[in-house]
Amino acid sequence: MTGQSRRRGAALEEAILQAAVDQLIESGYAGLTMDAVARRAGTNKNALYRRWPDRLSLGIAAYRQIARAVQPPDTGTLREDALEMLRRANRHWSSPLGAILRELLAATGGATAQLTDQSADALAAPWLIILGRAIARGEASPEALHPRVATVAMVLLRNEFITRGVPTAPDDALVEIVDEVYLPLIRNRSL
Repeated sequence: MTGQSRRRGAALEEAILQAAVDQLIESGYAGLTMDAVARRAGTNKNALYRRWPDRLSLGIAAYRQIARAVQPPDTGTLREDALEMLRRANRHWSSPLGAILRELLAATGGATAQLTDQSADALAAPWLIILGRAIARGEASPEALHPRVATVAMVLLRNEFITRGVPTAPDDALVEIVDEVYLPLIRNRSL
């Protein structure tokens, strides 16, 4: 680094994470190595190991950099909002970025909260927004506004990828999740 001061702290961490993101995108989790990331970041492996104890921790941190907050749709109906959320998730999980997510999920034993650095309640937030709008429109009762209820459709979609190992879920499976499980569950919460 001739003519430049040595990067430290946040600047170094940002460079390392960007190098890890680039490595993940280029070669997936299988190709993510501490050596490759250190070379890309222009630092040594010790700088990585001081921040992340292993390749999985670094991979998770890099994926968090890639992941973006999901803005919930507002189509005007609960059914269409839920379908759009599942379709977005399905497109993401079916994409090359989703393949990285699936590899990381396998490596973490399915711990999605670890990948997104969010609590279960924070992961439920977009679904709770959708349900809140449905309640305001009279499509659901306030009793439906519960994080476990809100996220059941997403859990079922995740199950398609993790348990069944599908590369993408067919749209009729998404419709079935919404029409046969999600909407009846929401409607029965008001009884």
